[in-house]
Amino acid sequence: CFIFIPSFSPMFGLVDCNSFFASCELIFRPDLRGKPVVVLSSNDGCVVALTPEAKAVGLRRGNPLFQISDIVKKHGVAVFSSNYELYADISSRVMSVIAEEAGHIDIYSIDEAFIDIDADDALQAVDKMRRLRQLIMKGVGIPVSIGIAHTRTLAKVANHYAKAYPNYRGVCSIDNEEKRVKALKLFPVDEVWGVGRRNMKVMQYNGIRTAYGFTQMSEAWVKANFQLQGVRTWKELRGVACKDLTDMSEKKSICVSRSFGSMISDYSQMAESVANFASSCAEKLRRQHSVASCITVFIHTNSHREDLQQYGNTRTVCMPVPTSYTGEIVTYALAALKLIFRPGYMYKKSGVVLSGISDDSGIQQSLFDGVDRSKMSRITKAVDSINRAYGRDTVHLAIQRGSESEWNARREYRSPHYTTDFEDLMTVVSG
Repeated sequence: CFIFIPSFSPMFGLVDCNSFFASCELIFRPDLRGKPVVVLSSNDGCVVALTPEAKAVGLRRGNPLFQISDIVKKHGVAVFSSNYELYADISSRVMSVIAEEAGHIDIYSIDEAFIDIDADDALQAVDKMRRLRQLIMKGVGIPVSIGIAHTRTLAKVANHYAKAYPNYRGVCSIDNEEKRVKALKLFPVDEVWGVGRRNMKVMQYNGIRTAYGFTQMSEAWVKANFQLQGVRTWKELRGVACKDLTDMSEKKSICVSRSFGSMISDYSQMAESVANFASSCAEKLRRQHSVASCITVFIHTNSHREDLQQYGNTRTVCMPVPTSYTGEIVTYALAALKLIFRPGYMYKKSGVVLSGISDDSGIQQSLFDGVDRSKMSRITKAVDSINRAYGRDTVHLAIQRGSESEWNARREYRSPHYTTDFEDLMTVVSG
């Protein structure tokens, strides 16, 4: 089947930061450039980001720290705890450079952004993106790879090749039919953006191994097996732009959870953790202009500690009016926690899940609603504005309290907050 991609159709670029968390650490530790570096997950559990040099000594994403201690010691691997405050600030700087140069930008994640590329031809588009890479590296110090194509899904594929093959010099363009077919024949279908694990069972059963093989199936077959979202992915791989990034970015549920740095048994500390997680969920809701109608709270003990009593429970509470207000969401989350908390157990994890998410422009009011929502909206906007200007949780609920609680994640190897805390400003010592 031949798909004709017209040369005058719009082009998209996907700008993706290379090994983003590790690259952020290297900005302030130039002495570690060219050396193996890894960044750990919450509680210093496993590797979530690593440099090519770390991969070269046998490390991989997902490796638990305790299992790779010998490799770390043998090869002098630099280990960092996740420093999300630093990464968020560096991300905003990268996105600012992209927005200034590219105009329209759709931020997809902390280290990825889609842009519209205005260029007369494919060669000019590649040149423009290489200049953008240089500007980001010079202005922020973060290396990026850029994929160019006529659809966002193909741009994701192109970005993969831009990272994998140095000859592309950080920019790969899939701008014609020949390149599209060649790229998709080499691209595993399980790595296609939008193809999840559940879909892979159907793919494997039907002998589909590559992205190209998926594009050769009929539209009717794709729709029958993968619904509308699958058809959109199928069309995008065939060169037809149809994915709306705004719709895709809105989540059907939002979850914030964490394993504690130390096990806790005290209800007040458990309530503090749930309040903080609920607050984070509410913030994410407002960021995508949504409201939620249901809150689920879950808690459980450490299943790996067979010497301790085990317990876990979940409770869902539905609110009379869908909301995104922090105080209201925290109140209902704590009400759910009270129903499932049992004294006498050593808890290792808690979490909050918001569901029943809808757009905040069409909220169904309740006749018996006692909340002054107009006043609550003004308060929330003021708090969000202050926190954006002066740092997260500058203004917060009293129950969220300090940062030294036992439930907080263990971060033994955290680097300083170089760009967000005056106490951590770098000290320059002259020769």
